[in-house]
Amino acid sequence: MQKKFQKFRMASIQPTNNKHIKARVLTTSSMLAAAIMMTGCSPTEEAQNKAANNANGETQDVNLLNVSYDVSRDFYKEYNALFSTDYQKAHPNSKVNINQSHGGSSKQALSVANGLQADVVTFNQESDMNLLVEKGLVDSDWQQALPNNAVPYTSTMVLLVRAGNPKNIQDWSDLARNDIDVVTPNPKTSGTARYAFLGAYGYGLHQFKENSSDNPVKTNDFIKKLLANVVTYDNGARAATTSFTQRGLGDVLITTENEANLAAQQFAMGQVDIVYPSYSITIANPVAVVTAVTDQAGKTEAASAYLKGLWDKPAQELMAKMYMRPSDEQILAAHKDTLPDIETFEPVAVFGPWAEIMDTFFVDGGRFDQLASTK
Repeated sequence: MQKKFQKFRMASIQPTNNKHIKARVLTTSSMLAAAIMMTGCSPTEEAQNKAANNANGETQDVNLLNVSYDVSRDFYKEYNALFSTDYQKAHPNSKVNINQSHGGSSKQALSVANGLQADVVTFNQESDMNLLVEKGLVDSDWQQALPNNAVPYTSTMVLLVRAGNPKNIQDWSDLARNDIDVVTPNPKTSGTARYAFLGAYGYGLHQFKENSSDNPVKTNDFIKKLLANVVTYDNGARAATTSFTQRGLGDVLITTENEANLAAQQFAMGQVDIVYPSYSITIANPVAVVTAVTDQAGKTEAASAYLKGLWDKPAQELMAKMYMRPSDEQILAAHKDTLPDIETFEPVAVFGPWAEIMDTFFVDGGRFDQLASTK
């Protein structure tokens, strides 16, 4: 085999004076060049070709990738089917297929920043979106592109306990008791975990403000005790739910309202109860088109329609049904029995802009590391 290869290689580099062979080589090269030119058209030309095909009545498949945070997967699974049906009615020659990618919000944002070809991103923290703006992947005016500063729904942090609440956990303060084991995701990779930490911290500032002038000191002591009770830091919120409901770790899981209800209604029905703390945090869930990707692929119109559809009444109703707090106030009010009024605070109102929050609490050596290291 080696001799045959050597013989072929030598023959392939031998010069030739046969004009017919030369002509064939030139013709083949021309065909190859033409093929490359046809398949290697610019992104703009490719988008124009797709539009032309669609105008000519040819079926056009559009594939979108929604890169999202961990516990949104169940909502988007249902919303995707709803949107695809509506989109095809409005665009008879088009069919939209939506793929999902889920994980810790910040981990997902980093994946997109490093090259994951997301068409839309649906996060639970503004700082994750800001990273993609800095990378030039998301337009700087993303908040003005959609209603309500591009936040279709909010949530809040609640406490999931064992059925019957055997440890009598009623509020954040109970999580600092020495007989409590806590499960929460890792604030370094999970936006949900950051909200958990900030929810507890904000509660401490609120709770101690009337009683002491050394409020920050008391709050830090409270958080130290709470973090000392953490038995596992999972990468994402769904992994933390699994640790609590399936692995049996901990007495309490700090998680989002929608994830707690999903666990209570499905994963661990009859095994867990939900406790609403007296004072919690508002979780904003921003969304944006990754225009650096969609503009090149000619998918911006479909991606924008996908996100705009989140404000349509059927989608807002679906959010409420899945225990997310829709931005439509009338729909939210109609679901007061399952989404009760609670006192909450906006993180930026208490701690400053998200860039400042990240620098203060969650950078390496920040306040979270300082308070968790005393465990």
